[in-house]
Amino acid sequence: MVGKKIGGRTYYYLAESGRVDGKPRVVTQRYLGTAEEIARAVPGGEPASASYRTYGDVAAVWATLSRLDFVRRVDDVVRAKPSLGLRLAVAVLHRATAPGTPIGEWWAASAAADFVRPRVSTVDGTWRALERLTPERVARIEDTIAAAVLDTLDDHAALAVDVPQFAAFAPADCTLPSACRGVLAGAGLRVTRDGAIPLRSRVYRRDDDTAPTFASLTAELGPATLVFHSGQAAQLDLGSRSGFVGSLPLTDHPELLTQPASARKRVDPERFAGLTALDTHAVVDGVRRRVILTHSATLHAAQSRAFADELATATRELDGLAEALAAGTHRGDRPQVHAELGRVTRGRRIERVLTAVLSGNRPGEIRLERRIDTAALARLDDEFFGKQVLVTDRDWPIGDVVTAYRARTHLESTFRWLTGPAVTGPTPRWEWTRQRIAAHGLVSVLAATVTHLMRREADRAGMNLSVRELLDQLAGIGELVLRYPSTGGRPRTKRLPTERDPGQQALFSLFQDSR
Repeated sequence: MVGKKIGGRTYYYLAESGRVDGKPRVVTQRYLGTAEEIARAVPGGEPASASYRTYGDVAAVWATLSRLDFVRRVDDVVRAKPSLGLRLAVAVLHRATAPGTPIGEWWAASAAADFVRPRVSTVDGTWRALERLTPERVARIEDTIAAAVLDTLDDHAALAVDVPQFAAFAPADCTLPSACRGVLAGAGLRVTRDGAIPLRSRVYRRDDDTAPTFASLTAELGPATLVFHSGQAAQLDLGSRSGFVGSLPLTDHPELLTQPASARKRVDPERFAGLTALDTHAVVDGVRRRVILTHSATLHAAQSRAFADELATATRELDGLAEALAAGTHRGDRPQVHAELGRVTRGRRIERVLTAVLSGNRPGEIRLERRIDTAALARLDDEFFGKQVLVTDRDWPIGDVVTAYRARTHLESTFRWLTGPAVTGPTPRWEWTRQRIAAHGLVSVLAATVTHLMRREADRAGMNLSVRELLDQLAGIGELVLRYPSTGGRPRTKRLPTERDPGQQALFSLFQDSR
């Protein structure tokens, strides 16, 4: 809640904040009235003060941690005093609900202290305490939480996924993390096929010689179906490998791209709206493999819009260059003009549809004419947009193959939300040692474990949300805390929940009822 003083009086508003372009901003606010008006609406007299705090997200995440028996399980395998399980649970709760806010500010502005048991009076020193997490302890913690997760699932099949853009670790006093010398980290993950819930991780530095190869990384994670994207396909010998789901470059199989739309069938409309697929076979790395050509109407529309913007930019630049040549303000020779044309039309898609023809040879006499090949544009739209070529040796239903392949996308999205542009240390002189990176990596992975488990449960209840959408909805459930003057004993407080829309209520009830 925020107060605004106008004409000597303070008027209170219920404000909800969110991140806009990566920065905290007030996104909605509702007028509550003056302190007197609030007092008249709430029995018990006039409050001495009032504050607003986030409630729904911390309540739901803590309920999930409690259901996993997180604190006890961690303490049982770590056996450290004081409890590392409780400190780790608080760190995971913070990372899952307010990843871009310093832990002390989050603790003061949320209802977390009301849920954490045993009670924690302060979160100061949390990250120092977690420095006791040795690699052996990290492995034991992941194993015990993985066992708790698997106890909630019927499907124990696992996937191995590499997330090279896992996190960037930067100094706390760095105002522009991208310009600071930090540590770039990737992560190999063993996750459930059902929900892409992380079970085990291998966090590695991308900027030194110890970074593992894609093949060795997946071998470290244990038995699982390997998931890869088209850029990684060249690193794998699919002719001899078994147990995989991945994508191939579209240009590797032009015979599939020209198949008519009528050859594709709808794939589980309830799970994948607008997705069709052709299940067939093709030769991959010298071996006949199962390949699935998919077409997503959503992806098609997004790629079509993006290409239209790209084409509009290129034609605008070419028109500007043509005008400059015609007016004589651009007096470059043909090699110079050719270089500019190459810069503007660089990229296979633009080159397919946009051509530029030069006439004249001498500077000042060179002219430019550009053309858009509408037939080539139609072919591009029909043959490429919205399509992917998946390859697998699994005999799973098409929907399960697609789900497995999309696990990587969901995880990358989650870690962008959890780690943001950069993870900064709690103090200006914080040095990112391997042990500290491992501890922070564990916190992020466990936050993904908890939130992906929540996302899976919401999906089963008919609410198809990303992790960020789910947490944003829950964060919209707040609590107004009114504090009344002391009458001799402890000051009285009254807590008022904010209004919830039907979607928020259904989501919140889902996690409270599952405790």
